[in-house]
Amino acid sequence: MEQTNASSLPGFILLGFSSRPELRCLLFPLFLTMYTLTLLGNSLMVLLARTDPRLRCAPMYILLGHLSIVDVALSSTTVPRALLDLLWGNGAVSYMGCLAQTYFFLAFGSTDSFLLACMAFDRYVAVCHPLSYAAIMGPCTMEQTNASSLPGFILLGFSSHPELRRLLFPLFLTMYTLTLLGNSLMVLLARTDPRLRCAPMYILLGHLSIVDVAFSSTTVPRALMDLLWGNRAVSYVGCLAQTYFFVAFGITDSFLLACMAFDRYVAVCHPLRYATVMGPSCCLGLVAGSWAVSHLHSLLHVGLLARLSFCASREIPHYFCDVQPLLRLSCSSTRVNELVAFTESSVIVMGPFLFILGSYIFILTAVLRLPSGEGRRKAMSTCGSHLAVVALFYGTVIAVYIRPASSYSADQGRVVTVVYTALTPMLNPLIYSLRNQEVAGALRRALDKLQAPGR
Repeated sequence: MEQTNASSLPGFILLGFSSRPELRCLLFPLFLTMYTLTLLGNSLMVLLARTDPRLRCAPMYILLGHLSIVDVALSSTTVPRALLDLLWGNGAVSYMGCLAQTYFFLAFGSTDSFLLACMAFDRYVAVCHPLSYAAIMGPCTMEQTNASSLPGFILLGFSSHPELRRLLFPLFLTMYTLTLLGNSLMVLLARTDPRLRCAPMYILLGHLSIVDVAFSSTTVPRALMDLLWGNRAVSYVGCLAQTYFFVAFGITDSFLLACMAFDRYVAVCHPLRYATVMGPSCCLGLVAGSWAVSHLHSLLHVGLLARLSFCASREIPHYFCDVQPLLRLSCSSTRVNELVAFTESSVIVMGPFLFILGSYIFILTAVLRLPSGEGRRKAMSTCGSHLAVVALFYGTVIAVYIRPASSYSADQGRVVTVVYTALTPMLNPLIYSLRNQEVAGALRRALDKLQAPGR
């Protein structure tokens, strides 16, 4: 119904390069290369501007870092849509989608131009009024100084094994790159392929891929910075912010896994009611509920962390800020935090896991009742992979979080969290998607369109 209503709204057709279809094979890799270089180059600029001691307090490079962020956003407003059109030849865009793209294009374009003007003013002051430069451009420097003077923490990361840095950096970089590419491909296929875009399973899978990218991006880029520069300092506010998003995206991931299990349960156990039960409103409710509950859960825990005092050691024996390491550093009572962890957190973390387990018990019971072996294999084709990753994800989460802070082991925590923060998001596109016949077929159709642009 959602797709039908959306198609009935007044929309537009983006002609793009339709007048020269023979150029699609050339333009797609060209646009993709330019967009990839835009992401990598500007991300490197932001990384340098935020981590290098000589650049992070200089107003020019503070502005340059913001310009790089806006450049990525401006390019992301138009280029991914152009890539979709070149890949699928579908130039249709909804009325609301067109207005949204126009809004962000104008907003980021104008922001770009104003930042360029600000950088020109910075150069003018530096050249024409060098003695007044620190006083005029002081707010930026003052902001950095105030931020660095706030109580913060030191992320020890893998500093206890410095010989591993040369090995860990390319390993983390490879896993993160594959996470971005694999999950972006999954979102692309789920949103553009006509056979997948209306299927509830792949709508949920598309959202799972988005959350996996966000979940991995919360921790891995910071770990890469630490491995590259050895700058392990993190501000108090930055640590709480990382904890908030880490917990929020992790819980969203688990709830979406439960939603996918419910989708499979309805498809296998109640196939005749599938279209009615898993309608657009149900999918929207499942996704919205997953996001809402996870962010409320994260807000509760970060709020409880914010009331604690950290007056002893500032060293966190981890490569990112997390709830359990912070609890161990607190010099005030953590009784309330641990009580909430054993009650509310146990329900939020274990609830989706038990729901998945119950769903698959019903699925297995229904499959065993099928008369033909072929029917049983078809019904269980996606369940084995799903259960494998569910076991990997929940096994590591439970091992880290569902226990008292006093029994927490830093070395075990680092190894276990690498699995579900870096490895699992990388494997999800392969396990959930590329081994799936429908997604493999969608990928083949996309490649066929690229190889035969004139058809």
